[in-house]
Amino acid sequence: MCVLEHYFYARVWIPDPEEVWKSAELLKDYKPGDKVLQLRLEEGKDLEYCLDPKTKELPPLRNPDILVGENDLTALSYLHEPAVLHNLKVRFIDSKLIYTYCGIVLVAINPYEQLPIYGEDIINAYSGQNMGDMDPHIFAVAEEAYKQMARDERNQSIIVSGESGAGKTVSAKYAMRYFATVSGSASEANVEEKVLASNPIMESIGNAKTTRNDNSSRFGKYIEIGFDKRYRIIGANMRTYLLEKSRVVFQAEEERNYHIFYQLCASAALPEFKTLRLGNANYFHYTKQGGSPVIDGIDDAKEMVNTRQACTLLGNYDSYQMGIFRILAGILHLGNVEFASRDSDSCPKHDPLTIFCDLMGVEYEEMAHWLCHRKLATATETYIKPVSKLHAINARDALAKHIYANLFNWIVDHVNKALHSTVKQHSFIGVLDIYGFETFEINSFEQFCINYANEKLQQQFNMHVFKLEQEEYMKEQIPWTLIDFYDNQPCINLIEAKMGVLDLLDEECKMPKGSDDTWAQKLYNTHLNKCALFEKPRLSNKAFIIKHFADKVEYQCEGFLEKNKDTVYEEQIKVLKSSKFKLLPELFQDEEKVISPTSATSSGRVPLSRTPVKPAKARPGQTSKEHKKTVGHQFRNSLHLLMETLNATTPHYVRCIKPNDFKFPFTLLSATVIYNLRELSVVWTDAISVLWNRWTYQEFFSRYRVLMKQKDVLSDRKQTCKNVLEKLILDKDKYQFGKTKIFFRAGQVAYLEKIRADKLRAACIRIQKTIRGWLMRKKYMRMRKAAITIQRYVRGYQARCYAKFLRRTRAAIIIQKFQRMYVVRKRYQCMRDATIALQALLRGYLVRNKYQMVRNNVLLLYSNFISTYLQNKAALWCPLGNLHAVMHNAQTNGWRGSTWKLESSDTVINELLISEVFTLNTYKQEKYFSKLLYRIVSFSFTDYHMLNEDGELWLVYEGLKQANRLLESQLQSQKKSHENELESLRGEIQSLKEENNRQQQLLAQNLQLPPEARIEASLQHEITRLTNENLVRAVMLLEQAWSLTSLSVPVSTHRFSDGSLLNVKVYVGFSGRHGNVSFYFCSEVGQMENISPGQIIDEPIRPVNIPRKEKDFQGMLEYKKEDEQKLVKNLILELKPRGVAVNLIPGLPAYILFMCVRHADYLNDDQKVRSLLTSTINGIKKVLKVSLGDDFETVSFWLSNTCRFLHCLKQYSGEEGFMKHNTPRQNEHCLTNFDLAEYRQVLSDLAIQIYQQLVRVLENILQPMIVSGMLEHETIQGVSGVKPTGLRKRTSSIADEGTYTLDSIIRQLNSFHSVMCQHGMDPELIKQVVKQMFYIIGAVTLNNLLLRKDMCSWSKGMQIRYNVSQLEEWLRDKNLMNSGAKETLEPLIQAAQLLQVKKKTDEDAEAICSMCNALTTAQIVKVLNLYTPVNEFEERVLVSFIRTIQLRLRDRKDSPQLLMDAKHIFPVTFPFNPSSLALETIQIPASLGLGFISRV
Repeated sequence: MCVLEHYFYARVWIPDPEEVWKSAELLKDYKPGDKVLQLRLEEGKDLEYCLDPKTKELPPLRNPDILVGENDLTALSYLHEPAVLHNLKVRFIDSKLIYTYCGIVLVAINPYEQLPIYGEDIINAYSGQNMGDMDPHIFAVAEEAYKQMARDERNQSIIVSGESGAGKTVSAKYAMRYFATVSGSASEANVEEKVLASNPIMESIGNAKTTRNDNSSRFGKYIEIGFDKRYRIIGANMRTYLLEKSRVVFQAEEERNYHIFYQLCASAALPEFKTLRLGNANYFHYTKQGGSPVIDGIDDAKEMVNTRQACTLLGNYDSYQMGIFRILAGILHLGNVEFASRDSDSCPKHDPLTIFCDLMGVEYEEMAHWLCHRKLATATETYIKPVSKLHAINARDALAKHIYANLFNWIVDHVNKALHSTVKQHSFIGVLDIYGFETFEINSFEQFCINYANEKLQQQFNMHVFKLEQEEYMKEQIPWTLIDFYDNQPCINLIEAKMGVLDLLDEECKMPKGSDDTWAQKLYNTHLNKCALFEKPRLSNKAFIIKHFADKVEYQCEGFLEKNKDTVYEEQIKVLKSSKFKLLPELFQDEEKVISPTSATSSGRVPLSRTPVKPAKARPGQTSKEHKKTVGHQFRNSLHLLMETLNATTPHYVRCIKPNDFKFPFTLLSATVIYNLRELSVVWTDAISVLWNRWTYQEFFSRYRVLMKQKDVLSDRKQTCKNVLEKLILDKDKYQFGKTKIFFRAGQVAYLEKIRADKLRAACIRIQKTIRGWLMRKKYMRMRKAAITIQRYVRGYQARCYAKFLRRTRAAIIIQKFQRMYVVRKRYQCMRDATIALQALLRGYLVRNKYQMVRNNVLLLYSNFISTYLQNKAALWCPLGNLHAVMHNAQTNGWRGSTWKLESSDTVINELLISEVFTLNTYKQEKYFSKLLYRIVSFSFTDYHMLNEDGELWLVYEGLKQANRLLESQLQSQKKSHENELESLRGEIQSLKEENNRQQQLLAQNLQLPPEARIEASLQHEITRLTNENLVRAVMLLEQAWSLTSLSVPVSTHRFSDGSLLNVKVYVGFSGRHGNVSFYFCSEVGQMENISPGQIIDEPIRPVNIPRKEKDFQGMLEYKKEDEQKLVKNLILELKPRGVAVNLIPGLPAYILFMCVRHADYLNDDQKVRSLLTSTINGIKKVLKVSLGDDFETVSFWLSNTCRFLHCLKQYSGEEGFMKHNTPRQNEHCLTNFDLAEYRQVLSDLAIQIYQQLVRVLENILQPMIVSGMLEHETIQGVSGVKPTGLRKRTSSIADEGTYTLDSIIRQLNSFHSVMCQHGMDPELIKQVVKQMFYIIGAVTLNNLLLRKDMCSWSKGMQIRYNVSQLEEWLRDKNLMNSGAKETLEPLIQAAQLLQVKKKTDEDAEAICSMCNALTTAQIVKVLNLYTPVNEFEERVLVSFIRTIQLRLRDRKDSPQLLMDAKHIFPVTFPFNPSSLALETIQIPASLGLGFISRV
């Protein structure tokens, strides 16, 4: 009874036969004692409502409009059936929302329409969110289960229930899809695909058409999705429950058998199905009983194709598939076997049985015999007894059901094998998709079992939601008001307790003459008038009524005993086991095992529909009853197993509701929905709002010990937890202390988890800092030691290589010296021989004239000397006389001969000297000629007598003879070499003659060839000739290069007064690497007759330093090839961006790298250029790969330097389009040898990759801030209204230092902008990054707005517009208004305006359509549907207004996608930005460690 004061001009709900409940308004206040209420309906009709005179119960009150349409039904002020129905109706019809929370239960209404709310973008939006933070969704339940599994390390279960056609299977499918997506492993999604691929198979063999649903699941299934320790999907396992075997042999009117039979009949014409001898579905007894073999809109032939494809995907290939179809066809033919009535026997007709036996591979006689007979065993003997027609038909049907059930189990086993994983399972989430409560016109044994299962599930739900909660609060001595709720334990006792319905049914099955009638009488005698839940129909003695939690159900007793016994004769099974068809005996392999009622099979599937078998060894005289356990007993055991599994997990409930029976989209019939609500006990869930999270004191202490200081830890754990909790949570209403546990309201555990995570994160950071520092120091020491070792070996190797180089260079010089000496000598000998022959006469003449003149001079001098001597030395006459005598003797005897000899020798000498002077035409030979000339002159002017003193003339004579012998030997050698050369020339002439003959032959052949071949041959000949010429020229160039490596030129010759000469020679040396020229001077002073030519040539050269003017720096950096890796390491891999950005010029690494490229280009070293650019690109990629995900500085730094490097390659490329931006000095620094356009493209691609990584980094940093700062935080205090939030209230309600605000976002934007400016990023690129950031902020904010009904209000629109204005102000401060960032916020701005504008008239609709041009139609309609009044003066948007908007926007062509793509990245461009910095002015700081490079 409601409070009477509330019935003052209040609105109430009154019953209505059509709409169930109608809204009405009190026209007159209610006063105690009034029997009639004056009401006015919403359509304006006045009504008098009479109160019940017995109960005088007032009609339920209606909630205020402000509470209508809430996400959680527990937020309603009044919790009753009409309030729940109205709230669901408003959300479903007006707002198009199919999900609603009801405490811990998610209510899902089947829309009968595909909705765009299950995409991957929606999954990402719900991932990681708390269950109350977003609008109700199946993904929210799945995320809660996944999160609790990871946090609490406890297995989870999602129980999806509802009647047939309510959407249970679809909800279970979307839950599994969510797990596969968020598990973090894309490859594991294949498991989910396989599970989904099993749906066509399971639906074909387990689903059928009923009067309520065209695709009703006639079995229950529990799918366990397994996860590893990292909570990634590794496999799945399916358990099935209570297959409705009776449907195989019987269907009610307007119903069908299982789909697979009709699919087979529809595909009978296929070639591979010819052997099955199938026909139309109306031909077979098992498919024509319902009279409805066709479903409208369903093509069974196409469904068969889907079924076969699914079988192939799961590993059941054609051979297995045909085996399955063969068994199914055999079942159909078995149903056509008929029996004739006889006095003692019933024999089947032959044709159907023959086909059955052929398909099954069994003997016809044996099967025919045991269909008509049964074996009876007594203590002494065994009898074979014929059976009646009725028993034969029942045995046939039992055999068909048994075969189908075993085939069903076999298929499930193979599906589980396909889903099985070898990885050890750490935890699992179970998804239970089970039949809902059923009631038909004729309810039999199957409906009884289904409703019994729903009673057990309802009890489990009651125990979980109501009973356990209240009992635990009472046990913990927490004050709580007891709530009277329906406990269905009496109904369960009526069914399964001793002497219950199942117990009496099993007992009757054991009776030899038990029947359905006797069993009904036992039920009446046992429970009628003794149990309030059991009733007897008035007009029937073969039915009974049980009051279930949802409704009363009348069950017909006929067929209960037979279906419960499920009798299959052992002899028939033995015949099937002896089949030659391999697959058939495989179905009965487990028949020999006794299945424990308390354990599952090896495959994890509960054997609900499997019939127990008789023990292997039967006692003598035992009857041939093959099954001891009844179907009811098996089903009861399987339910106990299911309950044990569910109780061992944390359950999550999804209640599916069928809105209408006609499958009309978004059409809700109140009667149908109320029926579903009562079935699912949703209304009762609203009656309690509980404290959910509970911890024992020890668990709390162990979990949150990190939040306690040492002084807070006491010996009493309970008092310690109380002290700490009072400090952590100031609101004492948020928790309660029990005797052994602490109870928290929703959100508090998450808050404590957040504090704990922050504390642990801080501790982890400290530990990581220390460990990483130690590891890096250790790594550095190892690297340093290794580097020193490597350097030692490398330097030793380099020294050895250098020494080897010096030795080889010295050896090469010696070889060159002797080779050149040989060449010069040979050339000299040739020239000498040639000149001797031509100048012999002339030289003889000249020498004789010269000799005569010399002789005359000598005689004159001698006579002068004699006369002087005679005058001064009179005393010497005697010796002089002797001398004259001697000379006279000499003159008379031998003087003339001696003189002739001397004269001839002088002639030879003079000829030799004159020949040498004439032939030496090089600068080296001229020097030797001057020495010889000096000898001649000195010899000519030497006193003859002085020359002959002491036998000197004889010595000269001997020397002349030796010179003659030397010249003769040289003449012989020259003659021999001349002969050799002549012989070689003759050989060359012979080879040229042969070559000439060969060419003439080729020419003759070519003349005989066709024109095309002739041209080709001539071209080939010309190519060969040019190749040979090139080789010859290459050899000549090489010889010239060798001859220029050492050159000496005589500069001047000066004669001193004493007759000596000064010869100055200049030696020019070339350095081939850099083109440098070195000059060495050599001077010789002395008497030339004492110096030989060999001594002059071998004389060491003394270097003379010449001062050179210093050249200007050309903006290039030189490094050695082996230092390239060191350059990349110091400049890229180990560079700290923060220090470079603060202390050095922006883009310094890019400038240094480009200057190194310039030098390699200057040297025309393509390999060096290619290697440096490749190493640079790989180094940048490596740095970005190993950088942390939130290291914005590193990514920004290398994006800036990559762009600068790219700009440098363009600026100095030499292309006119880029050179026009340069200074004349910069144009001098352009690249000269290489075109690096291809590398510019590679660098551009690299810059795009870095930009995309930069966007991902800033997205990861901004993502946690956006929703809290843009939507949740109240920037304008007091604007947002406060509404009841129900059970699932938001957890982020406390604004502490960990909560992000709009200021947090702006501070982060300032940080991003500052870092990019410090790194010298191009202004245009900064604009593009800012545009991308603002797009992310707008997209994430709008997506969350579209998924949260609590955010769609007028006040929230004002908050959003204020926040956007603050972002625009930031753009103005940074001078970025022209960056396009503001335009990316336009959808969010328009959504905020849409929340604030008037939404009533057609003019408003027109204004909205013209204003919201940046929003799609789906987004506009979604915002209008979600709009929720927060204050009383606000009004809800009418459905008619929304339809008007949709009508006006129907021609707009936009994307049907609801959410914006928050991962979208705008295309990035890198406009050319030349640098004004002169390369020659760049200084390399020592802090970079680049001392091994030098400026050029």
